[in-house]
Order: sequence, then C-alpha cells, then structure tokens
Amino acid sequence: MTTSPNTKSADGDCSELAESRRKEAKRRSLRPVNEHFSSTINAESANSKQSLVKNSKGQNSRQTKATSQPHDSASTHVSGLSEYVDDRPEMQNELHCAVIYSTEAHARILSIDASECNTLDGFVDIITAADVHHNCWGPIFKDQPILAKDVVQYYGEIVAVVAAKTLAIAKLAAKRVKVCYEPLDCTMSIQEAISKRLFIGGERKIQRGDPYAKGPHQVTGKLIIQGADHFYLESNAVVVYPRENRLLEVHSSSQHPTETQHVVAEACGLAFSDVICIVKRLGGGFGGKESQAAPIAAYCALMAHKTNRPCRLILTKDDDMIITGKRNPFEIFYDCTFQDDGAIISLDAKLYSDAGAYADLSTAIMERAMLHCDNAYFIPNIFITGQVCKTNHHPHTAFRGFGGPKGVALIELIMEKIAIQISIDALNVRKRNMYRPSFDITHYGQRVENNMLPSLFESLEKECHYKARRKEISDWNRSHQSTIKGLSLTAVKFGISFTTRFLNQGNALVNIHRDGSVQVSTGAVEMGQGVNQRIATLVSSELGVPVDLVRMLSTSTERNANTSPTAASSGTDINGAAALKAIGLIKERLAKLAAILSKTPKEQWPSQTAGLGTAPEIELASPINPESKELKNKLDYECLFSDGQVIVRHHSSINTQPAFSIKFSDLVNEAYLSRISVCEYSHFKIENLGFNKITGQGQAFLYFTQGVAASEVEICRYTGDVKVRRVDILMDLGRPINEALDIGQVTGAFVQGMGWVTTENLVYNKKGLLLTHSPSTYKIPNIQDTPREFNVHLIDNDGNQANFKGTKAVGEPPLLLGISVWTAIQNALSSSPKHLQLEKIPATNEVILRAMHPDLGWTI
Repeated sequence: MTTSPNTKSADGDCSELAESRRKEAKRRSLRPVNEHFSSTINAESANSKQSLVKNSKGQNSRQTKATSQPHDSASTHVSGLSEYVDDRPEMQNELHCAVIYSTEAHARILSIDASECNTLDGFVDIITAADVHHNCWGPIFKDQPILAKDVVQYYGEIVAVVAAKTLAIAKLAAKRVKVCYEPLDCTMSIQEAISKRLFIGGERKIQRGDPYAKGPHQVTGKLIIQGADHFYLESNAVVVYPRENRLLEVHSSSQHPTETQHVVAEACGLAFSDVICIVKRLGGGFGGKESQAAPIAAYCALMAHKTNRPCRLILTKDDDMIITGKRNPFEIFYDCTFQDDGAIISLDAKLYSDAGAYADLSTAIMERAMLHCDNAYFIPNIFITGQVCKTNHHPHTAFRGFGGPKGVALIELIMEKIAIQISIDALNVRKRNMYRPSFDITHYGQRVENNMLPSLFESLEKECHYKARRKEISDWNRSHQSTIKGLSLTAVKFGISFTTRFLNQGNALVNIHRDGSVQVSTGAVEMGQGVNQRIATLVSSELGVPVDLVRMLSTSTERNANTSPTAASSGTDINGAAALKAIGLIKERLAKLAAILSKTPKEQWPSQTAGLGTAPEIELASPINPESKELKNKLDYECLFSDGQVIVRHHSSINTQPAFSIKFSDLVNEAYLSRISVCEYSHFKIENLGFNKITGQGQAFLYFTQGVAASEVEICRYTGDVKVRRVDILMDLGRPINEALDIGQVTGAFVQGMGWVTTENLVYNKKGLLLTHSPSTYKIPNIQDTPREFNVHLIDNDGNQANFKGTKAVGEPPLLLGISVWTAIQNALSSSPKHLQLEKIPATNEVILRAMHPDLGWTI
C-alpha cells in the first residue's frame, strides 16, 4: 500500500509519520508468488531499469530504478477497501433506478403504461423518450436513441427507467410497467443481413499487387467467429448528484469520462460544462465500457436532473449481459495461393461483421481487423474488403484487441491449412512468410520498424524445445487411443495507437506540493491494468523522488477535459507522455532556480528572507521554453534530479565551484516562496500519424508490439475436452516501465484470449435474447483452465525509438497470442486423417468432438 505524507517539519523534511508509512509500503511491496504459474522474465531487466532523466540542457542522463512496483491498489483490493461506484455511501434522499428493456428483437412500441407503479409506496417517477432533450448518440455515427421512442431494434433496448426510494421497490415497479409491441421483421444473422443488403457504412478496401495471382497451391474457406462477452466483474454502475446551478456530478464506471460527460449533457439539455464525470476505478472494462457506459449514465442522470435528487443505477450481471453488446461476430471468406515451400503468393479475403442494431464502434473495429489480416507475415498480393452488417442484436462494441483478433485468426488459420496441405510443419510456414529485411512493408504501406519477429521466432523455438516436443507429440498421437495432443507457435504484431488520428491526444495536470509530494491527474482510467502505477513510476523516476510520494488522482473531466478513451493500449502512452511533458516544464523552472541558489548565500535564500522581505525576490530571467535550443545552449550548468536531491553541476570554464545539492522538497519550497510555479498542465499528441481511411494507405500506427507464443494442448477423443498443458510466451515490450505489471497483463490477456477461442460460447434464442447471461451458463476460464506450465519472458529491446522512454504497450497484444491454443487444437485434429477442418471460434468441446468424428454425420 502506498501513501503520500501529509505533514512536514519546519525545515522541509518529511515527518516521522510519513517516513514510517514509506517503510511500511516497502515491507508490503513483496511480489506474491503463485505456484500454479512459472512466469519468469529476463533477470537483468527484472532487477533494474534504465530511465532517462533530462537535465537542464536537455541532455539525457541515466539512472537505475527498480521497475517491479506493486499495483497501486493491490493492498486495498485484497483487503476489500477499494472503492467502486456502488461503494459510495447512500444519501438520505437518494433514489434507486431500474431499467425496462425490450423483450422483442424488432418491434413498434404501441404503448408504455406505468399506471400500476403509482400504487407502490416509495415509487417516485418514470422517464421515457419524451423526457430526453437530445435523444440520439453514437461514438462514430449518431444513429442510436438513448431511450427507444417508436421502435425497438434489439432485445434489451431500454425503453424506460423508473426510480423509487429503495432498490426493491424500483425493481418491482419496473416489472409493473407494461409495454405493448407490434413485432416487425427481424434480421438475426450476418448471412440474412447480406441477403437483405442491410449494411452500416460503405465497403472498405485495402489492396496491394494482384490478389488474383495464381500459384501451384490454394486454400479456400469460410471462418466463422462468434462474439464474446467482456465479463467484467463490476457491472455498469452510475451514481449522479445534482449540485447547485444545474451542475450534475456523475460517478460512472466508464472507460471514456469525456464521452459520458457529453452524452449526459446532451440528454439533459445542458452545456458540457454543466456536467462533471468522475471515475475512480473500474472493476474491469476490456472495451465494454468504452462507449456503452455513456447511455447508462444518461439514464440515471436524466432521472436525477428531473427529480433533483441523487440517483443510483447499478445493473445486475444478468441485465448487463443482456443489454450490452459483445465482441463483434465475424464471417470471413478467403482464398489464398502459395508456393511449394509455403510462401504466400496472394490473399483475397472478404470480411463481414455483425454490428448489431446500431453502429457503435463497429466500423472502426472492422478497419483494425483489415489492418491486421497480415499479422506477422509479408503478403505480396492482397485484397481485403470489409463490410459491417446491421442485425437485430444488441449493438456490438469494443473488446480488448478491437478488430485485431479477427484478422490475426484468419491468417493463422491459413498458416495451419497451408502446412496440412503440403505436409510441412506450420512453424516453417510461418517463418517462411514472416516480416524480415526487404520484406517489411505492410499491405497498407507502413514499414515495420524495430522488427523483432525473426529473433522472437528463433528464440522461442529454441527455448521451448519445439522440435523435440513436436516429435514427442507425434509419437504420443500414434500410441494413445484416448487423447491426442497438438502444438502450435503463433505470433502477434499489433499496431499501437488509434487509427482515428484525433484520438491520439492526452493531457495531464501535475501539482507539486511544498513537502515534495506530487499529485497527478490525467485522462487515463484505472480499470485494473495498472495505468496509474505506470504513470506514477514515470513521474517519480523523472523527478527523482520515491514513487509513494506520487498520488494519482481519480479521472475527472473538471481536471482533464476533451480526453480520449482509455483504449487501444494507449492509456500510458498518451497520458504518461503528457505527464512527462508537464514535469519537463516544471523541472526547467526548478533547475534554473537551483542554479541561481547555488550561487546565492543561503542566508539570502527565499526561505530566510521572503517572510520579512529583506532581500529582492528571485526571478527567472526569461520565460523557460524546454524546446528552445538557443536557451539550452546558453546554460552553463546541468541539473540532475535523483534520489530526492537536485544536483547542479557548473561546467563553465569561468566557474570552478563544486557540485551543488539541495533536497527536492526544499527546492520546491524555495520556488513557492519565490512565486515560481511548481504546477503545470500539458497537452500531448502523437506525431507522424497519417493513415488515409479512404485509400487504406499510410502510417496507421506509431509502432508495433510483438510477441510469440507456443501452446500445447491435449484433447480427449471421447468428450472433446481440452487441457492446455503448456504455454511459452516471449514478448517484446521495448523497455518496460514496470515488469511485474507487464507480466500480469501478458498472462491475463493470454488467458482471456484462450477463453475466447475455446469455451466462451454465446447462445441466443430466436428473439435475440442472450440465454447465456450469467456465470452459470457462460464459461470463462477459471484457475483449472489455465496452462499447467506457463512461462512468460520479456526480451531486452532498446531499439524502439518511436515511443517515449522506449516503452511498448502491453494491454491488448498478448490476447491475440491466445489464438495459439486454437491453432494447437487444429494441429491436434490434423493427426486424424478423417477430421473436419475446424474453422470456427470458439472451439468448444462439442465443436471439437464433431470435428473428430465426421463419420457420425455431425457438422460443425
């Protein structure tokens, strides 16, 4: 548990209380060990981190800092003290809200009758579309009503919201609201939408070379990818407090506080400045709360605005799963030609996705799927088309990896099918096609800089003893009747940054207090991934102070406006860079002050004279501009911030005095007494992005996070049950900010991806009701499903110059390595000459069993 000292002694030293807190934090920061995993990382990088610290001349000096800090909320999580939205104390006059949603997939609303609610003691009010000031929203296309007005377009669409004095009465009132519908024609599948030409947006295309180039071999087929639920532990939740002068204070479980603020304001007929959205933390998001948390907040805000009373809306797990959209289902038709050695000649792929009833983020998801159809492989001739389909399902939305997993699943399936057709190892096919020197331009025209794929493939093949295990598995499959095994080694090359250019911006507010403690506020949302701890680590390293002196504040639109969602693996990139930029401005001022103090007798320092005004105030000679080369060249000193000290070294030929050192907290206090600001707000944008969405060409990403995974599975021939026996992962994360958190992200993302491709099966009835809307019917991985042997390593890579500090994002990329479990299942099935091709995700036990026994007349 990390704390910030709140008291100071007269001379600026931290109090004994603060010192004891830091010692306690150090004692508690031991990394827990779980014997179920054998996760390891490179020993050298685990023990130290080379972090760049700019001195006053803008030069880079290095300091070594430990990088495996615990999650900032680790101790409060395990002790039950972490505060989520629903943990906020209930106010005396607070109302509880409940939603009424459609029980038809597509129908005309004939009437909404709430007359029976009036007989309930404690029932307060109901809102419908008539109460919404601006009843239209959408993160890309404004096509979705906040509350359905005349027509409902999916089972679960909200038509009304009731409020009562207690939650029990609110739920009872919701059941008493009678809604009459006239059913309309439904579209419940991608194929139906294609036949009816029900599309959202136009068809997108990316092309290079001749996609119809012929070759000696060909694989064709259709890949079906079903949706998946985010299954965050905290369901969507919101509490709204009406404040004076029409102000609404919204506490929401949202990944995008700015969008939530805007949607709430428009729904209530308020200016954006009349709404404050605050997010302390989420109990998981995974993309499911990027856009769809906004209308849920609006339901509660509308009631609070109408009644002028605090309101609370907490969805149950069942209602949350029924109402909210999932990972987009896809159907992909492909035709690939290749050489005798497995080298791909051409790929023609047609991607169709199910958006559900409204656009949400589906067009952007389709775009990323198209951009990742190459994954780690150079394809000389390629033609990718993408079309988003409109159906009467809940609007599907962002999910960890966005559309990337769909494109990667396609090309990795093709690699397996090529290997089977020409009877060679699939790993050899992958290595033959991987990006390498002279073959490093993507189909959208971006060069793969800092390409680590060749070394990643080579290293993991050796470290996991791939060749020896391949032989052992072949022997096993020949000699065992009850189970078969499979092994597959796949890769990921995941583009980092939003492909919508204007989203690649962030801002940060940094306040340094007189005791040397620091408060940082950014647009990043902490949802368990550790973004707060990463940014705190960056800040502490840059200022040379202990990380427990850095307090990360809740995400709030009143401190950080117009921010982007915490998504696309860019939370640390854009917000951490903004924080460092703000700190750079503060450090320039402090460095100049330190240089002046080094030449000033201590009795003339502001701390000795400012109170009585006995000496002139220290003023900085000219405005400080950290980007000004002319100014830096004039400086005759350099300044180092390290270990709680600020050290000034003069290097002028005229000045020969020794290095000057002052405590960081003392320097901050001197700055305050000199009326020099030690607070700063800064804006950051990612440069050199230029992807043209019309032509499908350009610099789509700032850099690529890369990795490889080898997965071994064992399948029961009689039940189709899959056991993941061993997984080895090798990731390139550049120069990690915090290895411990990164390992956690890699393992967690992989297991989530593994669940997506194996057990997580969504089942709907004919009306579009999700039947698998609870933990008892929807199977996510548990501890028994995780790999029996799980090895995770991070490589050393100082070559990533694109991102600050040489780091690479980790949030989404490892999820795509979970596809290696699916391809390992493919590999196991291929040991049977009569098996069916497995071209479906998820590969549930039933699907696998049918693929193993086509002689029984089963179909997949």
